[in-house]
Amino acid sequence: MNRTDDAGRTDVRADVLVVGAGPAGLALAARLARAGAGRVQVLERDQEPGGMPRHLHHGGFGRPAPPRLRGPAYARRSVRAALAAGAVLRTGITATGWAGPLRLETTGPAGLERITARAVVLATGARERPRSARLVPGSRPQGVLTTGELFQAVHAHGLPVGRRAVVVGAEPVARHAAATLRQAGTDVAAMLTEHPRGTAVPGIALLTGTTVGELRGRDRLTGVTIHHRDGRTGLIACDTVVFTGDWIPEHELARRGGVPLDPGTRGPRVDDSFRTALPGVFAVGNALHGIERAATAAAEGAAAAAPVLAHLAGAPWPESGPPVQVRAPLVWMTPNRITGTARRPLLLRSAEAVTAPVVTVTQDGRPLWRRRFPLVASPSRSLRLPPHWTARVDPAGGPVVVALA
Repeated sequence: MNRTDDAGRTDVRADVLVVGAGPAGLALAARLARAGAGRVQVLERDQEPGGMPRHLHHGGFGRPAPPRLRGPAYARRSVRAALAAGAVLRTGITATGWAGPLRLETTGPAGLERITARAVVLATGARERPRSARLVPGSRPQGVLTTGELFQAVHAHGLPVGRRAVVVGAEPVARHAAATLRQAGTDVAAMLTEHPRGTAVPGIALLTGTTVGELRGRDRLTGVTIHHRDGRTGLIACDTVVFTGDWIPEHELARRGGVPLDPGTRGPRVDDSFRTALPGVFAVGNALHGIERAATAAAEGAAAAAPVLAHLAGAPWPESGPPVQVRAPLVWMTPNRITGTARRPLLLRSAEAVTAPVVTVTQDGRPLWRRRFPLVASPSRSLRLPPHWTARVDPAGGPVVVALA
């Protein structure tokens, strides 16, 4: 039975508390509820569950298994699966802090609550860094958007955007932003990226090795100054600019709970079983590594069900294990601590494009693994490392170092 304390907080109990109702959290909740994990409760601070796919109206969701769906249909299918399995979805609920290792304080339509669970799973997703965090000078005139703001304006509210736009980025999300702008009747003057290469969109100029130097305009954006890598500068007249691609894990709740973060991903540091350093606390999906495809996040959520069930059954929590460190131009790998032999591929991301990269893994100077990948390592797509080499990691040894030869 729920009880209310003197501060007006209602005490609530659950077996598993999942924070975040995006692809990862919903897939995990569905798998746990079907497996009989007890009361599985999912909290979502937005008014609707489903995560970012709710705002992405392009197709291709649901891969690798058909049918290929548009984002909103994929989100609705994920929600239905979790509910049908018996999970409890609660929207408009924000987790504000921790009252103990497995106890969260929340606020929502029902007021203040303190939820105690046997396992807590952080599936809080990723967020874009705003223009101010990217240190682009200029006032904040109307017409400066992130990708999420663009998608919500066009798809959720049907609002006009502008007449002429510049998209900052040339990764898959940027291309979807350009398509959304065109759908809204906006001419896309250019896409630009600081990287030496990018994928062009037919009919849109692609400027590589280029950054935004300043935003022009006071009340409404009138243009952006650009800086080319060779020292040239220019001005593109526009009334809209969309900053894309700079995604980081939504880690504030993890940080407040004392969950150790990985310096590369800036998300919770986890092992192959999605276990953080705090017993009973797991993390999955884009809360771990910034933006990956919905299918990747959902697969991680589903894969986390087994270790969560094992924890509920009394399996011991492992020692922290050696951390993973990456060397430039690599920026992160996940999982990023080794507590045993991994069973899933490890995701590795580079800050710059590298053709046919040779990846090496060492520990205390001892080679563990080496392979040449017959493709381009991209800042917008992860390499997948096979897991078998983790069996050679010394659990009492130093950090595992991943680098390019």
